Amino acid sequence: MVAETQEFDAQAWIKTRASLDPTQSTFLVWKGAIYAFIPGEKKKLLFEMLGMSVSRCIPTKEGSWDFTSRELTYYLDPKTSEIVQKWENPWTGEKVPVMHVANNPVQGQFKGKFPAQVDGDITTFVFDIFPTYPNPLADEPKFAEYCPNPTYQAAELFKITVPTADLLNSELLSVSQLRLSWDRIGQWLPWMKMGAREGHLIYSAYGSKVDGLSELPQQLQDEINTRIPLYRNAPKSFIEGEDMTSWLYFQQNFEAYLAGETFPLPAGEEL
Repeated sequence: MVAETQEFDAQAWIKTRASLDPTQSTFLVWKGAIYAFIPGEKKKLLFEMLGMSVSRCIPTKEGSWDFTSRELTYYLDPKTSEIVQKWENPWTGEKVPVMHVANNPVQGQFKGKFPAQVDGDITTFVFDIFPTYPNPLADEPKFAEYCPNPTYQAAELFKITVPTADLLNSELLSVSQLRLSWDRIGQWLPWMKMGAREGHLIYSAYGSKVDGLSELPQQLQDEINTRIPLYRNAPKSFIEGEDMTSWLYFQQNFEAYLAGETFPLPAGEEL
């Protein structure tokens, strides 16, 4: 059978990505690999990665839904699968601190219709996103060795597959199963200190929805419970201001990076 494109109401997407219950925090988890892609060179596996998102959807008076979340992604040694805190750059020979992803918040608004590919018992939402905007680090000379490109540009390719019956079940608040595929083409991360060197990072990951913090991989549970309990729950409400990114996080915590502190920086629970 060839999948057919069908449109679903926002509620179907909300119980896919999070939950129709605004009191609930919903967890996604992913793992995969990150490669260096440099013209003329063979691919190079740099890291395994392990990450999670904790999210919440809140209905608004206008009939839309506010989406609010927090995200973590850790860079792991591809041989030992341990969290890397210092990384020796194979091109420069310099050892630099690793700034793991700690994006708080990541937000949006959901409304209207959401197209998906329906193939019998399974339905797949496909999102191909190409963010392009001015690099917030480009105008500051102190970041010239880290990220001098005037424009941030990437490709984010998502496929999220769920049971079709779950989308059609009006009594279900969150889908019973979810499979995530995520591929990304991005620039060198600022903390890698690659300067204007030619090349990109290729991310290849897969994941799922899990039933609470206790079902996350133990490495993530340990980090959240001991160092960053903020990530036990999604934000209680929509947070005004811009989304956090690795570039903004680097900008805001540059002095801690230079001091060789351990990332993510500690973050207590929301009061």
